[in-house]
Amino acid sequence: MIKHFTVLAAAAAVSLAAGAAVAQDDYPTQPITMVVPFSAGGPTDTVTRLIAEPMGKALGQQFVIQNVTGAGGTVAAGQVANAEPDGYTVLMHHIGMSTAPTLYPNLPYDPLEDFETIGLVTEVPMTIVARKDFPAETLQEMIDYVKEHADEVTLANAGIGAASQLCGMLFMDAIGTQLTTVPYPGTGPALTDLVGGQVDIMCDQTTNTTGQILGGEVKAYAVTAEERLANLPDVPTTAEAGLGDFQLRIWHGLYVPAGTDPAIVEKLSSALQTALQDQNVIDRFAELGTTVVSQDRATPEAHTEMLSSQIELWAPIIKAAGVTAE
Repeated sequence: MIKHFTVLAAAAAVSLAAGAAVAQDDYPTQPITMVVPFSAGGPTDTVTRLIAEPMGKALGQQFVIQNVTGAGGTVAAGQVANAEPDGYTVLMHHIGMSTAPTLYPNLPYDPLEDFETIGLVTEVPMTIVARKDFPAETLQEMIDYVKEHADEVTLANAGIGAASQLCGMLFMDAIGTQLTTVPYPGTGPALTDLVGGQVDIMCDQTTNTTGQILGGEVKAYAVTAEERLANLPDVPTTAEAGLGDFQLRIWHGLYVPAGTDPAIVEKLSSALQTALQDQNVIDRFAELGTTVVSQDRATPEAHTEMLSSQIELWAPIIKAAGVTAE
């Protein structure tokens, strides 16, 4: 009887393994949820929606975008970390994945241990912008004004851990002046209030500000890139504008829960690489002031290396600034 049970158990194990192998070979057989940690219409959401369609075509299934906001992206990341590792829940996150461990002392997940990386997507430069009637025409004039009226000037951001908050923190450190920060529940409402004149200045990604800059709805002082952007040729770099080597690019990458089968990770990475060669994606990224990463960086290996190095880079900067989300 014991022998019979052992044979049955072994047979069941073989059957389960075979079933899992078939499932991996067939993946995906249903729509895939791509979780965005920020509000709809923001820069990370824009990047996500641009690559989701060609990735879906490559995999033969639709990607459903789910915006899960809160706590600088950690709510969404925590949700994905606890999801089934079956390849049907994917996270798009930006540089905030590397800053969260320092900003949140009680972070309920480990970015390096609780996720499998899929690949990098893009690196987006930032713009330093102000309401269109702000009383300064150049970056240096803006800095001088801000220093003189530090207790009056407001600096908007999309909340703790958002790219705009990180950039604003570095900007205040670079000019040696602390300003009154106004956090919003997303980049969309922050930029809306900047356009409306309710707040004074902001530092945010070109994917979110380019339209308003070209439309004359906000005043642009500089881009945090090494060279001027083709779509914003009249906006100087921070170096040209007199802010030394103040440069910052917000990188984005895709993740799935730890334990996801390597074959599924490989399929998702391959789909990402295909999407980044899509001409519409390339053209739309260019219009938004960014570019797709090279094929060798849209891989789990390059992504993991970037995440690890960025965690090490940001930890001392955030600690020195004394910024915490708790």
